[in-house]
Amino acid sequence: MYLLPVIAFATLVAASPVSQDLATRHALREVPSGWTKIARAPAGHKIDLRVGLKQARMGELLNVLSKVSDPANSEYGKHLSKEDVDKLVAPRSETVESVEQWLRSHGATVSGRSSAGDWVHVTVPVSRAEKMLGTKYNIYRHTSGAHIVRSESYALPRSLDSHVDVVQPTTFFGRINERSSPESSSALEKRASTVFVLPESEKEDLKQVSEEAKGKELAAVPSSCSSTITPACLKALYKTDSYTPKAANSSSIGITGYLGISIREHFGLAGVFRNSTSLDQVHILTPPGCIRPSTLSLILAQLGRPLVLSSSTVAKTRKLTPVLKQTWMFSTRERSQIQSRSSSIQRPALLLTNPIPIHLQTATRQPYLEWVNYVLNKTTLPLTISTSYGDDEQTVPLDYAIRVCNSFAQLGARGVSVLFSSGDGGVGSGTCKTNDGTNRTRFQPIFPASCPYVTGVGGTYKIAPEVGVSFSQGGFSDYFARPSYQTSAVSTFLGSIGTTYSGLYNTTGRGFPDVAAQGRSFQIVQKGSTTSVAGTSASAPAFAGVIALLNDYRLSQGKSPLGFLNPWLYSSAASALNDITSGSNPGCGTNGFTARAGWDPVTGLGTPDFVKLQAVA
Repeated sequence: MYLLPVIAFATLVAASPVSQDLATRHALREVPSGWTKIARAPAGHKIDLRVGLKQARMGELLNVLSKVSDPANSEYGKHLSKEDVDKLVAPRSETVESVEQWLRSHGATVSGRSSAGDWVHVTVPVSRAEKMLGTKYNIYRHTSGAHIVRSESYALPRSLDSHVDVVQPTTFFGRINERSSPESSSALEKRASTVFVLPESEKEDLKQVSEEAKGKELAAVPSSCSSTITPACLKALYKTDSYTPKAANSSSIGITGYLGISIREHFGLAGVFRNSTSLDQVHILTPPGCIRPSTLSLILAQLGRPLVLSSSTVAKTRKLTPVLKQTWMFSTRERSQIQSRSSSIQRPALLLTNPIPIHLQTATRQPYLEWVNYVLNKTTLPLTISTSYGDDEQTVPLDYAIRVCNSFAQLGARGVSVLFSSGDGGVGSGTCKTNDGTNRTRFQPIFPASCPYVTGVGGTYKIAPEVGVSFSQGGFSDYFARPSYQTSAVSTFLGSIGTTYSGLYNTTGRGFPDVAAQGRSFQIVQKGSTTSVAGTSASAPAFAGVIALLNDYRLSQGKSPLGFLNPWLYSSAASALNDITSGSNPGCGTNGFTARAGWDPVTGLGTPDFVKLQAVA
């Protein structure tokens, strides 16, 4: 499944000052774009290391995932329990002993473990971490003003080659998106897959689109939905308006937010507000017809310690004149400077009509690792998880990307549908240059949407018909090989374009996005004012809302949840999606790919039709 990386990852004999019994696990050829090394990290600065131990039977888990996710397999829907998954990914006893012996030799004490024992947590000063990993930690400053503590390489004893997958934080800096936004000039706030405010010029363009759409609207879909997307538009367009949830006590949806989110930030947008430091003062603003506070479960993972707001805590409600009437989840960004941690802050906002429990999970340290391990340690999980976040794949170390991707496979094996926005850069934003030392122009895939065990969601706009929106990021992974479930669909697309863009993308890589949904002109209420936003960060939760309703339907019929979606999407469900055949995603100085019949790297297989999907669910 995994390809050779485009970054330096090969195991090399480490040079001085690393001792000769160490082998380099990952080394950057240069400091990532936008970052400058400004000083050595203080020797006493504490670093929370996460050590990923080799998972003994991961191959077996992936085989099980394939069976339980394939509608044509007799094992379809027979998802594993937490205990079953833990047994498959648990490290061998000799692996545990080897790693602990290495830690003891450096005077390091394990401060925490995952429930499967495949991750250990160690907090050590920089001076000790440098000896353990044969590296030097430095303070790096981004052009936005953000500061982090990272290394440009790390090494491990050769004796641990068969026992350790990855150690972080080390070489993962993350990506700062260069997309401009009227909200702020801070590049720190512009990671891939963010919601951005539409400029006035684009709003004027959409007014023209709305005029053109008059008389062409689908039944029950107002022409105004071409220029202004509200929940009513989505309900009509994707045909969920006539469905009433039937299994609300079982169906659920989760939203993740990165990084450094505090409780206060979670309640800063429309639908939720906070006016003091006491949890008793958290109130849920409930628009007419929205979810009852007693059914809303908010779980905030702060530094691995969950804070649960009970129904009594949120019992006091107020009315809010709604523009939003159904599941509506967004993230905004807020500037911050946090040493040793990525500094992007996002705040999900929730407004719901259907009584399906919602879980928010937030990560305050490493993106992906912190929250996915928190989730995997829980016995009861949201059945659908939507995340609006991503990094340029080449900026994510391969060992880290593989381990995180496999964690999403664990969620899928437990019956969880994991969706990620595909990004907002077309085929690639910024310079589109490789970071392997060759400085070649190349399309830039986005991780985690490029992971074969998640469902990547691209963006559309307009109605009758929908069109792929220009910022919808898509393409082909340089890390992950094309999975069998999409071989036919992607091969057909590649055959249709021939040698176009030859050398700019990996012709054997996993193609993304898988699906799409509306991504422009979403109306939100922020600080009492209505504004229009765009991005695949809007598309992902919109599609996830449809999946949550499909799960509700299946549960009401005594069936299992959908779980990992892609094998179903590319087979039984393909004809139940709205195929988008126009639009493109320019970038990297090119016109990008073009949407066409079947799968394409602009809108995937298409947008949801709940009624048709319900028939094949």
